[in-house]
Amino acid sequence: MAIDAWWWPYVMIVVAGWLATDIWRWIGVLVSGRLREDSEILGWVKSVATALVAGVVARLVLFPSGVLADAPMWLRVAAALAGFAAFLGAGQRLIFGVVSAEAILIGGWVALGL
Repeated sequence: MAIDAWWWPYVMIVVAGWLATDIWRWIGVLVSGRLREDSEILGWVKSVATALVAGVVARLVLFPSGVLADAPMWLRVAAALAGFAAFLGAGQRLIFGVVSAEAILIGGWVALGL
């Protein structure tokens, strides 16, 4: 029987993962042509996406796991603030914020000998 085969859980992961995500992609493709960029629903979607990213960044800075937890809190917060300042200073270009935050974090990490 297929359910007892070693490969069956992998098939279920692929199928369930595909069904859970791909159907929403197709619905998005079908509906996106009818939405205006300045509509309230897209404003809400953008707000939710921004809040999720902010939450993930806050979690990584304040409650990190793994090797990042070895860096002191002040260094993580300083890197995040410097990255945000660089992002704003560079005309809201994301790459400048990310690279400067990484440089501060890695530079501090090396300077502290972590």
